[in-house]
Amino acid sequence: MTKTEFVMNKSESGKVVKAFKVLKQIWTEMTLGVGFWGALRPLFAAIIAAIPFLFLGQHFNSRHRKGMDWALLQIPLALTVVLWFVLWVFSIYDAWRDATKLVSQKSIQGSQI
Repeated sequence: MTKTEFVMNKSESGKVVKAFKVLKQIWTEMTLGVGFWGALRPLFAAIIAAIPFLFLGQHFNSRHRKGMDWALLQIPLALTVVLWFVLWVFSIYDAWRDATKLVSQKSIQGSQI
């Protein structure tokens, strides 16, 4: 092996390492630094909260009392369709907001360790 071949191989391995670091940084930016599930958790919570009458987004975020309270609250509000609709739309937003808070808290706790 000649000296020039060795230098060439060494610089190619450096490019591989730099490419890996770039891909790692892109992945961190895409997942907000909390992993793939952490980035999708608020979206998933909002999607399952969109199922009417069940308030699954609140249960998904471990806010079981809030989910049960809203389920009981919807009974009298069902008589006025407009107020029930407002509660349903707000529950979707609230599930997304709570999931975002959970992800950010876990991100902060993970960075402190």
